[in-house]
Amino acid sequence: MRHDGRHSALPAPPAWMRWLPLLYVIGVLLLEPITPVQWPVSFVLIALPLVTAFAHPPAVVAGATAFGIGLELLLAGTPCCAGRAVGYVWERHYVAAYVCTALVGALGTILAAHRIRRERTLADVRFVAEIAQRVLLRPVPHRIGNLLLESFYLSAAAEARIGGDLYEAVPTAYGVRLVIGDVRGKGLPAVETAASILGAFREAAHDEPDLNALVERVDISMTRRAHQLGGSETGERFVTAVFAEVRADEEVVRVVNCGHPPPLLIRPGEVSELDRGRSGPPLNLGMLVGDPYHVDTYRFGPGDQLLLYTDGVTETRDPDGSFYPLLQRLRSWGPMPPPELLDRLHQDLQSYSGDQLQDDTAALTAFLLPSAAAGEADTGPEERDAEGFADPSP
Repeated sequence: MRHDGRHSALPAPPAWMRWLPLLYVIGVLLLEPITPVQWPVSFVLIALPLVTAFAHPPAVVAGATAFGIGLELLLAGTPCCAGRAVGYVWERHYVAAYVCTALVGALGTILAAHRIRRERTLADVRFVAEIAQRVLLRPVPHRIGNLLLESFYLSAAAEARIGGDLYEAVPTAYGVRLVIGDVRGKGLPAVETAASILGAFREAAHDEPDLNALVERVDISMTRRAHQLGGSETGERFVTAVFAEVRADEEVVRVVNCGHPPPLLIRPGEVSELDRGRSGPPLNLGMLVGDPYHVDTYRFGPGDQLLLYTDGVTETRDPDGSFYPLLQRLRSWGPMPPPELLDRLHQDLQSYSGDQLQDDTAALTAFLLPSAAAGEADTGPEERDAEGFADPSP
């Protein structure tokens, strides 16, 4: 969203709402000549300032008020159109209409000013939320070594644009480490918990050579966070997450699943879940079982793509209540570059739900470049879509 130094840009009202005052006047002018003299349709012009106030600033409302009064005067004493003598202009019912239009105009002007203040406040709040989200969920690099990366985030609360879903990609001496997670709960506590988890992951990713040890470090941080929040629900505060690791010298991906939807491996002609049935408990619930987290290793060669996502994707429903068929959709689309894949997924989720998402949604994808493309110098965003996709097979 653009920012002008003082306020973020106000959202434009729908086109039909902007044109409503004109359509309203046209309707009056069409009805007035065909109605009996004793039924003066021009009286409904009293509402014109209020109709204008829905989508226009105070100055336009004041102008519509003056225009409405002038049109009432014209229609009250126009024999050729309204069938009334000029003397009707000062007939008491018409004078009352002029006064009422002026009063409604004054109230409409105040209403428009109040509406703009509220819209500006909401726009500023959304702008601050966007900045907070950029700090919390920093855009992942488009390329790390031989990996192309892309991410997106959709908040179910359009006014907030921030929630408890999290993701990150960190280049380390032990390879590129990825995480995606979903904090239980909503609101500010969920956002604070997500920030705590991401902070712990960003630090531990550089310190722990073993992926399992990294997950245990983050789990300890989550447990500490849950106790800091206190209350009777300490044991019910948890985060589902998937951790992944890709090393430049190995054609494998290591995955630790902490009660989260399993990641998907996308290859030409194949889309499969990386799930060996050894999912561990969510973070902060690991103390309930011994040796809770397991590292699973899968082949991940050049041309393969890994998709991590939160349950907001698969739990998206259509108007009939059916869940979003993620695997079916991906198999029908075929291989795509990371930006194109997530753009397609984003648009498809919006269309499938009728723009009525019920939960926050996040996704993170990593594509392993073929060796020839991996050896080339980094390119700009406008060129990276084509890298490695001329021949995506290993």
